Amino acid sequence: MIYLQLFWEFFKTGLFAVGGGMATLPFLQAIGESTGWYTYTDLMNMLAVSESTPGPIGINMATYVGFTAAGVPGAVIATIGEVTPSIIVILIVAAVLHSFRNNQYVDRAFYGLRPASTGLIGAACASVALEVLTSVQLAVQNGGIVKSPVLSGGSLFNVPGLLLAAVLIVLTNYVPKVKNLHPIVFIGLSAAVGVAFGFAGA
Repeated sequence: MIYLQLFWEFFKTGLFAVGGGMATLPFLQAIGESTGWYTYTDLMNMLAVSESTPGPIGINMATYVGFTAAGVPGAVIATIGEVTPSIIVILIVAAVLHSFRNNQYVDRAFYGLRPASTGLIGAACASVALEVLTSVQLAVQNGGIVKSPVLSGGSLFNVPGLLLAAVLIVLTNYVPKVKNLHPIVFIGLSAAVGVAFGFAGA
């Protein structure tokens, strides 16, 4: 049953997450809350790994979650579930594109989808920023449907996270010899700093 559930959950994610991989984060958060397969912190770790590895972030996230929930078969099934809606939609669009290319209703539909995808990506970015830079998490309280901020740690701000973000902003924007380096360099350095802080904290 877990394989069927994985396929269905990621089929829905792939079907409705318009706007790219980051737009899947609200769906993935909802999956974690409803299934218990992973925590919100786990989701942020998955995001970091998915951003650091080759390939579309949405597919990487599906593979990671599937592997976490049910091993290699789960990873394969979750990935298939994620890509199946896109394949179906692309085949349908390719078949009818010529007939609907100049249709005003199609144009209006896409006009409405753009702000929706922007909102999804914005919400995902806000959640990531709160999780990484502060001790605030957005969570549903008392069985409601509206998420509210919850302080999960003793202090409001995550000082190491803020310092690392500030250093990266300076290096990638204001230091001429460094700002043109490949992004993978900054990802690697950030990972090394995270390991160092982890050992220091331990």
